[in-house]
Amino acid sequence: MELKEIGEYLRRERRKNGVGLNEASEDLKINPQLLEAIEEGNFKAFKDIFELKDYVKIYAKYLGLNVDEILDEFNDFIFEKTSKISLDDIKLAKKNEEKTNRVASPYTIIKHTRYDFAPIVLLVAILLFISLIVYVILKVSHGEEKITRELMGRGVIYELTK
Repeated sequence: MELKEIGEYLRRERRKNGVGLNEASEDLKINPQLLEAIEEGNFKAFKDIFELKDYVKIYAKYLGLNVDEILDEFNDFIFEKTSKISLDDIKLAKKNEEKTNRVASPYTIIKHTRYDFAPIVLLVAILLFISLIVYVILKVSHGEEKITRELMGRGVIYELTK
């Protein structure tokens, strides 16, 4: 089924329910031009196919139709439309997409790995702290006027002074 057929079906059901296009637009808080585009099968009026699908779902629900059946028909239309795209066209579109800088969703942006410097900073801080303690101990021990050493040979004690 084509989108135009889906749109015509939605238009017939809207009219059968006695609802005008402007009334449906006001009730759904959707621009009347968008509803008209759905009914005419003009998918180019929408920024992407997902937006169109959401509007079709909302519109079908508003008209009291079986939303699952309408969405199945819509999905068949999408599959039919996209399955006709040649592999060369897909490669060309991918190449053109890589050349352009376009806004992407957070789910499609390639995130570069970020290095975690916290463990390195912690290690450096610990090493500095240990070095400071060793320095203070050496400074204090060399600062004494009298250094005493006990030699174990024959129980003799030698005392060295500066």
